Amino acid sequence: MSSDIRNAFAHPEARAAATAGVDPLDRISLRDHIVEVEIGAFQSERGKTQRVGFNIVVEVRPTAEPLDDDVDRILSYDTITQAIRHELSVERLNLLETLAERIALNILSEPQAERVFVRIEKLDRGPGALGVEIVRAKGQVPISANRSEIDPPHPLVVYLSNAAIQSQNLSVWLDELQSRGFPVIFCVGLADCPAPRSGAPAAQRRIDLLAIEQNAWVLAGRDRRCIVIGNRTELDWAARNGQISVWAPSKMVLDAGDHTSAEPRDITALIGWFAQEMRARSLICVDITVPEFQGLDIRSVQLDDRSIF
Repeated sequence: MSSDIRNAFAHPEARAAATAGVDPLDRISLRDHIVEVEIGAFQSERGKTQRVGFNIVVEVRPTAEPLDDDVDRILSYDTITQAIRHELSVERLNLLETLAERIALNILSEPQAERVFVRIEKLDRGPGALGVEIVRAKGQVPISANRSEIDPPHPLVVYLSNAAIQSQNLSVWLDELQSRGFPVIFCVGLADCPAPRSGAPAAQRRIDLLAIEQNAWVLAGRDRRCIVIGNRTELDWAARNGQISVWAPSKMVLDAGDHTSAEPRDITALIGWFAQEMRARSLICVDITVPEFQGLDIRSVQLDDRSIF
């Protein structure tokens, strides 16, 4: 066990040599991540925060498909920081050992994760760093089937019509939505100017998706808080970190393949599908009416006053 931990944090060359011939796994790592948190069993540690350092290495199964430089096909670094953030937010803990176990369990719930090395150190309790190191493997500890779904972001998805994108009240609406304290993802449709036409349905679908993305950039240009994002991993990260996103649909729609029949020109079907995929808390649609989608709270509003949300 101790040699495993030593190898986990050693130079990659040493790790490679230590695992040669035994089907070595890929690894991702988080090093020297420091958080200020209240933790500890001693009275002197209560009512105050202290710096806690995290070093985590995760062994992952290599993906069977080409990566194609696609963040949605890997176990993201954000998975590690999110596990730390979640476990620190659940309750105040006395022991680093408890925190390490919970973080390891959280990470191992991810399908690609096979083994995790966790080192946690208190940096302000003495002349040096005081900490614990553990290694846990999938199958070594019980993992809830729903563990990977802990703390889903449940964003508010908002469709803006072209008139709403150009409204002088746009910044007011963003202020109002931000004040509510939950994540927001904007969706838009095709711009008023017609997109190019193609005789091939597959080509036309891509053209229309790109036209929607051009309109997303128009919205982003209206307020710097709106960040255009196309992949699920980054959308989840933005939702958990209070960033307003504007959905660029090409990647998710094309990656879904036969799992969605939503077409770019059928904007109601497209945003309804997207809201379901993101497990949205609700869907607000400005100037359009969206039919019912199973498990989705939908509200349609008209662009007729300053406070439409």
